[in-house]
Amino acid sequence: MGALGKVMKKALGDMGFNRGGGIINWFPGHMATATRAIRDRLKLADLVIEVRDARIPLSSVNEDLQPVLSSKRRVIALNKKDLANPNIMQKWIQCFDSHKQDCLSINAHSKTSVKKLLELVELKLKEVISREPTLLVMVVGVPNVGKSALINSIHQITSARFPVQEKIKRATVGPLPGVTQDIAGYKIAHQPSIYVLDTPGILVPSIPDIETGLKLALTGAVKDSVVGEERLAQYLLAVLNSRGTPLHWRNLNNRRLEGLRAEFKETKEKTLRDLLPKRRKLPTESDIWHIEDLVTQVQCALYITFAEFEGNLEDESDLESLIEEQFVALQKAMKIPHKASDEARIMVAKKFLTLFRMGKLGPFTLDDVPDSHNPVA
Repeated sequence: MGALGKVMKKALGDMGFNRGGGIINWFPGHMATATRAIRDRLKLADLVIEVRDARIPLSSVNEDLQPVLSSKRRVIALNKKDLANPNIMQKWIQCFDSHKQDCLSINAHSKTSVKKLLELVELKLKEVISREPTLLVMVVGVPNVGKSALINSIHQITSARFPVQEKIKRATVGPLPGVTQDIAGYKIAHQPSIYVLDTPGILVPSIPDIETGLKLALTGAVKDSVVGEERLAQYLLAVLNSRGTPLHWRNLNNRRLEGLRAEFKETKEKTLRDLLPKRRKLPTESDIWHIEDLVTQVQCALYITFAEFEGNLEDESDLESLIEEQFVALQKAMKIPHKASDEARIMVAKKFLTLFRMGKLGPFTLDDVPDSHNPVA
C-alpha cells in the first residue's frame, strides 16, 4: 500500500469514475434573476454576511460575487461547524485572519453561536452607526449553506431582545419571479434601525473545476441528480481512502470493530429503510441505536476492505478497484439485495451519502487549507 502521506498524482475529481462527467452545470433560470437582484442590492448594503459551508470554506464561494463582496464590509460565517473537523477549522480561521478577513465558525441552529456573529456585525458597523439612521446587512451564499437557519435564529434572538415589538416584521424588498423565497428585509435593531436582508442561494452558471463541483454536490449545494449519487459516493470513498480514514475508525472503535470482523458476513441487522427523519415522528431509542449499529457496520466494512487492500493508493486503477470492493462490502453491510443491479448500487450510494451528511461518519473538512503564499477567496 502506498504511503498515505504522499500527495496523489491525480486530482480525485479527475479519476476514471468521472469519465463523461465533465463540467458540472446547474443554473436554474431563477438564479440569473436572483443574481441580478442581489448585485443591485449589494450596492446599498453597509455590511455583508457571507455564509459558507465550514466543510468547504473555498469551494462554497460564489466567485462571480467576490469582486463586489471584497469591496464591502464583510464577515465570513463558516456554518455547520459541527460537521467540520474542529482542528482543521481552527487552521482555516487562522488563514482568514492572516489575510485580514473577519471570519467566524458558527452553528446556525445555536443561539449562542449566532449571538457571537451578531456581536461581530455590530462591532463592524460601529463606525457608521453614529452617522446613519438606517443600516442594511445582507446575507448571501450558495444554496444549502444554512442561510435560512441563520435568519430564523436571528429572528428568535431579536424578538427576545426587543419585546416591545409585536413581531419581527417581514418587509418585502422586491419579489423575484420564479423564486419561492423573495429577497426580504427583517428589522433586527432600533436606533439606528438595522435590517438583515435575506437572499436566495445562487451558484455560478457552471463549475469548471470538477472536484469543486463534487464537493458542492456532496454537501448539498447541487442536487444529487445533477452529478449522480453513485459518482458522488465513489468520490467520497476516494477521499476517505486517500486520507486513511478507515484506519482511524479502527482506532476509535477498536474493540467493537474487531469483534464484528469475524461475524461480518453473518451479522443480521434490520434493513435501513430511510435514515432521514420522518415527518411528525421523532426517532425512538430503538431507531437511534439502529442507526448507530449501522454506522459501526459501515465503518467495519470499509475498515476491513481498506486493511486487506494490497494495492497502491496513489495508483488510479488500484484505488478504483478498492472503491469497487467497498461498494460490494457496503451493500452487504446495509443488507441491500440484488447484487448486480444498478438500482442496488444507487441505494447503497444514497444511504452512504446520507450517513455522511448527517455527520454519522465523523466531522470532515474537504477543502485543504492553502499555504501562506496563496490568497483565500
